[in-house]
Amino acid sequence: MPRPIQAFVHTDALRHNLTRMRTAAPDARVWAVVKANAYGHGIERVFEGLRGADGFALLDLDEAQRLRSLGWRGPVLLLEGVFEARDLELCSRLDLWHTVHCDEQIDMLSRHKTQVPHRIFLKMNSGMNRLGFTPTRFRSAWTRLNQLPQVDEISLITHFSDADGPRGIAEQIATFTKTTEDLPGERSTCNSAGLLRHAHDAAVAADWVRPGIALYGSAPDFPERNIAQWDLQPTMSLRSRLIGTQDLQAGDTVGYGSSFAADVSMRIGLVACGYADGYPRHCPTGTPVLVDGVRTRTLGRVSMDMIAVDLTPCDAAGHVAGFGSEVTLWGKASNGVVLPIDEVAQAAGTVGYELMCAVSSRVGFTQN
Repeated sequence: MPRPIQAFVHTDALRHNLTRMRTAAPDARVWAVVKANAYGHGIERVFEGLRGADGFALLDLDEAQRLRSLGWRGPVLLLEGVFEARDLELCSRLDLWHTVHCDEQIDMLSRHKTQVPHRIFLKMNSGMNRLGFTPTRFRSAWTRLNQLPQVDEISLITHFSDADGPRGIAEQIATFTKTTEDLPGERSTCNSAGLLRHAHDAAVAADWVRPGIALYGSAPDFPERNIAQWDLQPTMSLRSRLIGTQDLQAGDTVGYGSSFAADVSMRIGLVACGYADGYPRHCPTGTPVLVDGVRTRTLGRVSMDMIAVDLTPCDAAGHVAGFGSEVTLWGKASNGVVLPIDEVAQAAGTVGYELMCAVSSRVGFTQN
């Protein structure tokens, strides 16, 4: 029998979160962002829950091929565009829309031989300072693209750096709006934080919105707001079981480095989960966890294959947890109690994105 650790992907939660995104911008079309293998969930496992989207956005040609093989015939957008000239052949064959963010990509298009012109999303660097043409160069890039017979419709896209924080998006959206005000084409601006926090601004909602992390049940602005406040549901639950217990006396330590010492007599459980499964090694004592749906904490250092947890709250609740008891590392326990992935990520000093994407290949996945 394999180790008891397993990740569950919840199709109904994906549908719910997608509907929530539509509610936030009812007049916009929705890209479901499925980059990084659908944020670690698996494209094939999320497809049924997200197929109600208007299109899918991702990075890799391999992932685009997988979407097409699932029967998706709608729009697919390559968010970083092509990486070399021969990628354009596959864009033509798979009918992929793609982002253009630099002169080199325009050069590739100008040399590309195709019977069917490409649908392009021209990217502006409105302040993120990653990919895209600066406002002073954006219009000349649009003009050059517009003159190419290899190009059909040109849409306009940018990305917010601070939609989840106090700096906000006002400066970036003003730059984008001013630079593009008399250019034709559909617009796309909103990521998850922009959509949930700023979609009341018509210029922000635009024609296409592209939620990512919110689709997967993580709050884009945690801890200011949590998933309950945004009406989001967790789409991944990482669960394992207790494979042993120990009774500690005051002064006994736990695990490598003896970083935790009991100050009173207590009972602990050992969980079949560790950093080889993708659980962050740097999670400190006190990281939240559920044992049979009872909230408790981790103890000591995370090992490759095991985590120690405090069973005191279970005992106090009159529930005797032991060998085989369910442990929910994040997500939803079998009894419905939810431990948001954002809380675990916060304890680890990271974000929910990383935890989702880091679940290792030795963890079994189940879709439900």
